[in-house]
Amino acid sequence: MYPAKKNTVLFAVLGISLAMLFVINISFGSVSIPFKDVFTSLAGNGAQKTTWEYIILNYRLPKAITAIITGIGLSVSGLLMQTLFRNPLAGPYVLGLSSGASLGVAFVILGSGLLPAFLSGFLLSPYGTVIASVAGSSLVLLAVLVVAQRLKDTMAILIVGLMFGSFTSAIVGVLTYFSTAEQLKKYTFWSLGSLGNLPWHNIALLGASCLAGLIVAAICIKPLNALLLGERYAKSLGINFNRTRLLIIIATSIMAGSITAFTGPVAFIGLAVPHMAKLIFKTSNHLILFWGTLLTGAGILLLCDTITQLPGTDLTLPINAVTSIVGAPVVIWLLLRKRKGVYS
Repeated sequence: MYPAKKNTVLFAVLGISLAMLFVINISFGSVSIPFKDVFTSLAGNGAQKTTWEYIILNYRLPKAITAIITGIGLSVSGLLMQTLFRNPLAGPYVLGLSSGASLGVAFVILGSGLLPAFLSGFLLSPYGTVIASVAGSSLVLLAVLVVAQRLKDTMAILIVGLMFGSFTSAIVGVLTYFSTAEQLKKYTFWSLGSLGNLPWHNIALLGASCLAGLIVAAICIKPLNALLLGERYAKSLGINFNRTRLLIIIATSIMAGSITAFTGPVAFIGLAVPHMAKLIFKTSNHLILFWGTLLTGAGILLLCDTITQLPGTDLTLPINAVTSIVGAPVVIWLLLRKRKGVYS
C-alpha cells in the first residue's frame, strides 16, 4: 500500500475510533445509558428519561469534550518538546509549567490560613484555584522565556526548566509540612487531576486557549522536520532557529498552562502519545505526526476517562492514576523497541 493511501486509512480509523470512544464515554458510568438515547439526546431530540438527558448534557458531554481538548493539547505539546530537545522523555511539563501551577494552587490551598478571610474565601473558590494556577504557570513561563532569550543552548533551557520544577516543588513541600489534614486532602485531590465539573464557559476558554496554541504549533511544522537532524542543519536550510524555539515554547506553554489550570496536572499523555503516533504511522514527518498525535491523544484520554468511571459502579478513579497505569508501560515498551529513532 502506498504511504499516502496508508496514512489516509490510518487517519480514517483513528477518526472513527475517536467518534466511537466519544459515544462510549458518554454512555458508560454509574448510570448506564443506551447508545440510542445518547444519539437522540445529542441530536436535540431528548432521551427516554429526563434524568438521562440531564446527565448527558450537564455532566458527561462537558467532561468528554474536556477530555478531547486536554488529550489534544497535551499530546501535541509533548510532540513539540520531544522534537525541540531531541529527547524521547521530554513532555509538556518539562519547562516547569506544571510545577509553577502547582505552586500557585499550593499557596492558595495550603497557605490560605495566612490570608485575610475575604481574600481566602475568594481564592478557595474554583475561580481562585484557576487564577492561582494560571499565575504560577505564567510566572514560570516568563522566566523560561527570559532564559531562552539569553541562552543559545537548547539543552540548557531544559535544565533550567527542571531546576524551576525542583525549586517550586521544594516550596510546595515546605507549605505541605505546615498544612492541616483538610488542606492536604484538598491539594491532593487537585494534584490527581479532574476532567469533570467544568462549566461551559470554562470549557470554551480552555478550547480557545488550546486552539491558539495549536495554531502556533502548526506554524512550526516545517521547521520541526528540519530540527530532527539538528540545530545546525535547520540553520543551513535558512530556518530562524531562535524564532522557532520561541514559538514552540509559547505554544507548549499556552496549551499545557491552560490545561493544568482547569484540569490539574494530567500525567503521561504528553509523554506517551507522541511515541504511539510514531509507532502507528511509522514516520518522522511532522505534517503527519501533528494530526496523528492530535487524534491519538484525544482518543487515548477518552479511553482513560471511560476507565476511571468504572462502568456499573458508583466509584470514580483519579484520571492521573489511570493515565499513569496506561502510559508508563507503553513508554517503557516503546523505548525498548526504539532503534536509532525509528520504531520497528
